Amino acid sequence: MSNLQIGLAVVGGLVLAGVVAHGAWTSRRNAPRQATEPDRAPERPHEGIEPGLDEAAFNELAQFPLPATEKRLVLDSLIDVIAPIALDAPVYGEAALASMPPTRRAGSKPFSIEGQNAESGQWETPTAGQQYSAFQTGVQLANRTGALNEIEYSEFVMKTQAFADSVGGTPDFPDMLDEVARARELDQFASAHDAQLDFFVRARSAAWSPGYVQQNAAQLGFVPGAMPGRMVLPASAAGMPPVLSLSFDTQAALAEDPAQSAIREMSLALDVGQVDRAEQPYERMREAARALAQAMDGVVTDANGVLLVDEAMDVFANDLQTMYNTLDERELSAGSTLARRLFS
Repeated sequence: MSNLQIGLAVVGGLVLAGVVAHGAWTSRRNAPRQATEPDRAPERPHEGIEPGLDEAAFNELAQFPLPATEKRLVLDSLIDVIAPIALDAPVYGEAALASMPPTRRAGSKPFSIEGQNAESGQWETPTAGQQYSAFQTGVQLANRTGALNEIEYSEFVMKTQAFADSVGGTPDFPDMLDEVARARELDQFASAHDAQLDFFVRARSAAWSPGYVQQNAAQLGFVPGAMPGRMVLPASAAGMPPVLSLSFDTQAALAEDPAQSAIREMSLALDVGQVDRAEQPYERMREAARALAQAMDGVVTDANGVLLVDEAMDVFANDLQTMYNTLDERELSAGSTLARRLFS
């Protein structure tokens, strides 16, 4: 073999090696980023922390004040039509429970029954072993499906009458036209103040694997949600709706090999009416979006892909404060029992 042939073979080998190396480098660069293995399982420093929360995340959550606990009845004339039921004699809880309608809805609106405890005088959900001196039924005036209409009101009347007949009571119904008009007014107010905010974090270059998303979100206090591809930031008080939710591609989360799934965006959502303003949900949403974008080489945008700069986020913050104040004035404070029912 001549020197020329040997030289060409060497050059060809180098070129081939370069192509292979470049292909491998490109493949690694474009592969979804993976979660890193922790050195050891984190110890649980506090009792009662949500599964998946480490101490730093716990401390982050602990800095926010606990919202005041509400002690309101299920039914409230502010958002419910209420029909009192007078009784000739006290009724046992067992009889009331046996007389309950099979469904607790009138059309698309929640339907409820409360009894006045004969001993304490307090209104409560009927319970076995208790006696009741009166009852009242109620149907919600509005929710996210719209205002109570005449057909739903008629169904409310029929359910109430059937229950009253069964327990030996006499119902007193408010005027249907007045209540339907009240429902429309409440629905108009709710529609104008029903804010659901979304921020999107989008990858600049390399995509993310589900495990990579989950690992970074967990470092900010997010825990797995009920559905694949969903995580939530728990509220400070047990039993309350989450402060924020984080969502990414459900199919990627359900893939046979999630590590090979490529995720290029995730969303952070705040349902304003469901979360107490004392939780500082918008501030935490803004900080979470910023922290995730920084840690994962992403950018924060709106639903249309427009970059969200600080000035735009400040405008949102000011608008939210105005909305919070309006809800407070209407006795429908964000995160309250009534607001959670209305904005559902």
